[in-house]
Amino acid sequence: MKTSTAAAVRPLVVIVDDDDEVRSALHELLLSVDLDSLCFATTQELLHTELPDRPGCLILDVRMPGLSGLDLQQRLIRSGNTKPIIFLTGHGDIAMTVQAMKAGAVDFLTKPVRDQALLDAVGDAIERDIAQTVAALRIRQASARYAMLTPRERQVLREVAKGRLNKQIAFDLGLSEITIKLHRANGSRKMQARSATELIRIWELLPEELRNGEGG
Repeated sequence: MKTSTAAAVRPLVVIVDDDDEVRSALHELLLSVDLDSLCFATTQELLHTELPDRPGCLILDVRMPGLSGLDLQQRLIRSGNTKPIIFLTGHGDIAMTVQAMKAGAVDFLTKPVRDQALLDAVGDAIERDIAQTVAALRIRQASARYAMLTPRERQVLREVAKGRLNKQIAFDLGLSEITIKLHRANGSRKMQARSATELIRIWELLPEELRNGEGG
């Protein structure tokens, strides 16, 4: 998905609740604001379904037969799935709310929930998911460009990103300033950075192990 089109894909809200009436009401509410949704009665049913790759969020009931909404949240975190979650509960408590929010939930709402409160939470969650998708894409792009650098270009650009001057880098590496300028220019071109400021911004997108020279 291109950065420019990430927000253009129709969002999808996934609802997991064992109450048929709640699922139906949520589906109708989202439909009224032109949002697509998929409904599941159990978390197991969701886990056995291959979902389309679209921006969106999850609306989870906290207590359900089998795997609870909080259990699903932890499973998704362990698998690296950062899809935003909104919790709905008929009998939540402070401890559950704290646990869910600390783990990154967008909101923890009590049934019966006001329509606007839920729609506001869904809107925030979709915006967060789009932002996360765009950020992840930029990281992948920066990492792919980094892979094109020579070891010396990586070494030079790492020092440039620290704010060091060409003559300082040349002295430390035992090279001429002209040679440093050449490596810097070639590396910046490969990273698609048109200025030192832009290079630093792109460099900061890289995973920490690459920035620190641990990944090549």
